Amino acid sequence: MQRRDFIASLLAVAPAMPNIVFILMDDMGYGALSSQGNRYVSTPNLDRLATEGMRFTNAYVTPQCTPTRSTLMTGQYTARNKMFHVIPPYQYPYARVREVPHRDNLSRDTFTLPKGLKAAGYQTAAIGKWHLTTGQDGNYNGLNPQASHHYGFDVVAKPSVIQGEFGKGDKAVNRFTDESIDFIRQNQKQPFFLYLAHHSIHNIVAAPEELVKKYRDKGFPEVNLNNATYLAALEHMDTAIGRLLKALDETNLRENTIVIFLTDNGGIHRQLRPSAESTDQLKLFERLFDNAPLREGKGFAYEGGIRVPMLVRWPGTIKPNSTCHTPVHIVDMLPTLLEATAAIASIPKDHSLDGISLMPLFKDKKTAPRPLYWYMPFYDLNWAATPSAIMRDGDYKLIDYFGDFFNAEDGDRYVTSARLELFNLRTDPSEKRNLAAREPKRTARMQKQLRAWIESCGASIPVSNSNFDPKRAFEKISGMPRP
Repeated sequence: MQRRDFIASLLAVAPAMPNIVFILMDDMGYGALSSQGNRYVSTPNLDRLATEGMRFTNAYVTPQCTPTRSTLMTGQYTARNKMFHVIPPYQYPYARVREVPHRDNLSRDTFTLPKGLKAAGYQTAAIGKWHLTTGQDGNYNGLNPQASHHYGFDVVAKPSVIQGEFGKGDKAVNRFTDESIDFIRQNQKQPFFLYLAHHSIHNIVAAPEELVKKYRDKGFPEVNLNNATYLAALEHMDTAIGRLLKALDETNLRENTIVIFLTDNGGIHRQLRPSAESTDQLKLFERLFDNAPLREGKGFAYEGGIRVPMLVRWPGTIKPNSTCHTPVHIVDMLPTLLEATAAIASIPKDHSLDGISLMPLFKDKKTAPRPLYWYMPFYDLNWAATPSAIMRDGDYKLIDYFGDFFNAEDGDRYVTSARLELFNLRTDPSEKRNLAAREPKRTARMQKQLRAWIESCGASIPVSNSNFDPKRAFEKISGMPRP
């Protein structure tokens, strides 16, 4: 179908203009909600959202912050938008594989989800974390008010006080919730898009002291896995979201508001550091959350790093207490929400979309089978990450390590060779059995398709680094050339 005919067909059946509340959590793992199996913390408000809407069991993002946010804003995979690296930039110039240059700022000229919604008459707000620019327009903490219109936002949060709110307080969860409620009340007579991007539950984890004491008194530890502060932060977050949902009820906006809850990557299962005793091995630094049954967590190419909780409530469109097992990706959010709001025609002709609309899934219909992709051509030793790419096709998932990897089965020891891993996620969701050697034809076919996709996006396959120095391979420096 031609683009013009596609847009016309969408407009012909376009629904009324619903409000949108998009809640993006930071570093929250697949099993963090009690509706997803959390045995230690009750999350009644998010459980209510799941009961009143749809729970997605195969929802995917990227393994880290910036790439997920760029994918959400652009509707493009990182192989296309070139924001596959966490910013501000850093590099490993002496590693075995040469890192691919990346963008360290989302361009003001880039078409974004809020720009499309503004074109359709929406008021737009970005409350909370930004992490898509490094200069005067904004940084990790937030988008600067003076620059907000360049990215499609009318309203942004007040500047954050890092030490007061992030290190010792509640990471501004209450303040961001208050500002979000104010925005809803002030714009209840017109369609609005609220992008609420919490800093919680990213390290440094923070929560109100009375809640921390509650979990400490229950016997939970002070640090590491399932510590009292971490569990308190989960409960505090759920309470704040309950206040937000109550505001929609009180303003009679519940029935005409799409609420989406998603997280930017998995929880921190293992954070690593180079070993002082060995030049070719990593050692455990910290653990915060067990993403079981999924393997690993934030930063890793395994399911614990990229599969996350996703809840969508849309009264009158989504059947309550429904579950969707179809694999979806955050790259789908832009086309989905622009179709839902009759704003699909706002997409410029030269802006390629990699996602699809999830509207059929919202209505208990099917979407055509398709592969999902990830492009991660960089090093980040916090998560044993080496240049790689991922493809999921049906039940099968391929991880293509381009030139080196850390062998978890050998104490995270560094191996200077390429590696392919193939998993059947239906029979092996914990990714314990690498089938690459047993199914060479499938592995070769998927690798060929994955690499062809990378090149079709205008990206490149990483190659050997002529400056490789085994003694300095783990040396990290700030800064990296822009493409």
